[in-house]
Amino acid sequence: MDDITKQILELLEDNARLTAGEIAVMLNMDAETIKDAIRSLEQKKVILKYLTLVNYEKLGEEKVSALIEVRITPQRDVGFDGVAERVYRFPEVRSMRLMSGDYDLAVFVEGRSMKEISHFVSTKLSTIEGVISTATHFVLKTYKQDGVILEDGEEDRRLMISP
Repeated sequence: MDDITKQILELLEDNARLTAGEIAVMLNMDAETIKDAIRSLEQKKVILKYLTLVNYEKLGEEKVSALIEVRITPQRDVGFDGVAERVYRFPEVRSMRLMSGDYDLAVFVEGRSMKEISHFVSTKLSTIEGVISTATHFVLKTYKQDGVILEDGEEDRRLMISP
């Protein structure tokens, strides 16, 4: 990956609303060159999606999130991927990663209530062949997400250091 591509990706990752023209000014380049580079990155599936981070608590809307630790038995010829594919295709699953350590999959889910997530775990996730066990951890509060501090209304309480 060349330096320009890396700079474009870093700028878009920090602010997906930047236009090709704005990026071109920041990088002292031609806007058409930036548009072509972004189009190419999208076609190559390097850029997969542009996201908006929403703080639903500010809207008074309740969403329940949970991390589910899943232990699975790898399948012959496909390892963990076969079971993983069955799990990540559920619409409740927002993110999923293969892990090292005590469990195999970290499955991040969202629902309207704890009951809805519990129902997902008991009727969909735990019934998949190859799933050995699950442990569900409900998110109580999110302080920071995707590099963004969600509740930053307080003053900095650190003491000023002066010479």
